[in-house]
Amino acid sequence: MFSKRISRGKLLDFFATQPSCTVALEACGGAHHWARQLAQLGHEVRLIPPAYVKPFVKRQKNDAIDAEAICEAAQRPSMRFVAVKSEEQQAAGLVFRTRDLLVGSEPS
Repeated sequence: MFSKRISRGKLLDFFATQPSCTVALEACGGAHHWARQLAQLGHEVRLIPPAYVKPFVKRQKNDAIDAEAICEAAQRPSMRFVAVKSEEQQAAGLVFRTRDLLVGSEPS
């Protein structure tokens, strides 16, 4: 629809002025936070696993090329999306991964 560079600090203000739409993001820890924020503004958020976005990156990696790849991936009818995690789910995952690292690093 349009190409516009938006700083992280102005992202929510921008989406607050937009009509409800579908927002596609590459799934990562921070994307779940943004997905929750955008959903509160009335937008439909879809998170795409990075491995599913990578085949759509055509050239060197930068933010604009990543955004284009995410857009193309999101339009595929067979694309699989990740469920948005709550803060509690993310916190539990952090505890689990930390415990797993600690248990794995203990001397035998």
